[in-house]
Amino acid sequence: MIENIIERFSKAASMQRWNDHIRPVEFTELDKQAHKMVIAYVIARFEEDHLGPGSVDWLALIEGGIFEFLHRTVLTDIKPPVFHRMMKEKGYELNKHVFKKLERDMEGLDQDFQKRFKDYFQKTSNTLERRILRAAHYLATQWEFKIIYHTAPFIYGIDKTKENIENQIEDHYDLIGVQKILLGKKSFGFIDLCGQLRFQKRWAHIPRIPETSVLGHMFIVAATSYLCTLQMGIDVCSKRFYNNFYAGLFHDLPEVLTKDIISPVKGSVEGLKEIIKDYEDFQMKEELLPLLPRPWHGDMKYFSESEFDNKIQVEQEIRFGVSFQDLTEKYNEDEFSPLDGELLHGVDRLAAFIEARLSLDHGIKSVELEEAAENIFQEYKGREISGIDFGRIFEYFKKDE
Repeated sequence: MIENIIERFSKAASMQRWNDHIRPVEFTELDKQAHKMVIAYVIARFEEDHLGPGSVDWLALIEGGIFEFLHRTVLTDIKPPVFHRMMKEKGYELNKHVFKKLERDMEGLDQDFQKRFKDYFQKTSNTLERRILRAAHYLATQWEFKIIYHTAPFIYGIDKTKENIENQIEDHYDLIGVQKILLGKKSFGFIDLCGQLRFQKRWAHIPRIPETSVLGHMFIVAATSYLCTLQMGIDVCSKRFYNNFYAGLFHDLPEVLTKDIISPVKGSVEGLKEIIKDYEDFQMKEELLPLLPRPWHGDMKYFSESEFDNKIQVEQEIRFGVSFQDLTEKYNEDEFSPLDGELLHGVDRLAAFIEARLSLDHGIKSVELEEAAENIFQEYKGREISGIDFGRIFEYFKKDE
């Protein structure tokens, strides 16, 4: 049962951050964790460039980010200074509380994944991946805090908060990626643009509760795609896990330049979808990719272009339209860089369905929301994608009707 954990991911869109400060915009835990994972990717790539291939355990980095997100969904209301003090003095008891709260959500998930989740918090270690995640955590926090600080710098205690954040970032200054980001040049520009996806709301023309941002949606798709890959029941190569997660995390990246254009608008005029796609590709090449080192461009294009196609790479050539069976039986090796685009599309549509259903369950209804939810449900009713029973998952989220 993967449904419970997906529901927990989605509800993080309601968890407010900095609610004891004056905020010009709302900050949610979901958006913070999404931004953190974007920053962690940038830092990790710089570290790998510096230390050499294989120096970063990407699966440990991805799972660590998911584990920390789940941990915070239980404890997010505790103020950071109090949280860190409590974790230092009562960490065992707090973790036990988190494990108990997540017990039902974890039911049916891969047993090894559940064990790794508990070990992550019970066994202290200072791995490179954990340091990257900590650095990304404080950089994402600083990005939020700068907006708050410029809004009301006169609030009592705000300079102390500013100093604490800066001190935590300084402790990670040995990481090359942190140094690059703090220069405030190209790498920071990429992170800043991604951060702006927090302010772009999904379904912007329809009242909804909770509102979800494009960035938060991207992270839900990434984390869900990763868990679905775990649930395939086969021995999946590490590159496939990597691709399925980061393709989810960056699949809507062009929308930072074009805004979130809703599907009915795209389909309302013949050829409009193709025009938008061409413009997105142009903007990616002109605006986004120049902010990243050239060797990363291939990966970023692989993640965000034709993202819903099953694909592999053979001798620098990308092959699209590969069947799930061939992905699994012929190309399930790191050298082929397999990516389950059909799975990604199913998860993307599932995330949209849940966004609509959650709002309807909260009593915020509209004809558009009800029609969208029903159309998506009928599209995936009884369907299996990449070995995952999507029909059952959709039935679970329609259960309250």
